[in-house]
Amino acid sequence: MTIHRARSGWLALALLFLLLAWDASTLDMALARWFGGPQGFPLRDHWLLTRVLHDAAKALAWGFVLLLCAGVVWPRGPMQALPFARRLQLPATALIASLVTSALKGASATSCPWDMAEFGGVAQHLSHWVGWFVADGGGGHCFPAGHATTGFAFVGGYFALRPHLPRLARGWLVVALVAGFTLGAVQQLRGAHFMSHTLWTAWICWMVGWLADPLFAGHAARRALPTA
Repeated sequence: MTIHRARSGWLALALLFLLLAWDASTLDMALARWFGGPQGFPLRDHWLLTRVLHDAAKALAWGFVLLLCAGVVWPRGPMQALPFARRLQLPATALIASLVTSALKGASATSCPWDMAEFGGVAQHLSHWVGWFVADGGGGHCFPAGHATTGFAFVGGYFALRPHLPRLARGWLVVALVAGFTLGAVQQLRGAHFMSHTLWTAWICWMVGWLADPLFAGHAARRALPTA
């Protein structure tokens, strides 16, 4: 295990403990009360949050994934400095992260804040971990945060770029995190998610990138070996 990979693993472990501490607090509901009340969430249907920062942002992200897929076969610009396996890693980890998040959401019975009785809905507030086994009376399928994946899914690209383009890798990571947290905040304003949903999505996407990295790194290393 390389030093960089070990550091990334220790960072993930440290963040896991912080996430568990957040889950043990009552800060999710405290934050939700900033944006909503018994009448619901006033910004739930705001055009900027729904049409631009939700629908348009999602379409832009999928367009970017298509560009990355095209770059695997027809590399341009910085992608020309990457081995084939690393170019493939860029869209592959984004798609895997999206699939993992979608699968977890589909299996979870945890409902969104706007479904909670405190905010005009019918569901009772339960821990999202309890939500794997006990229905809260709402629509469910709200944990982790799907829309935040629109940004966080690209975190895996950091691992693909780091060995060959470290400066670009750091910039890529910053942009992916800023996008993820921004889109997660949008959903919190609308009442679609709690903060914990966004934080766990970020952690899951980081783990997908970290766990997938050795597979692509090994293939890239084998392709780089001289033939006899």
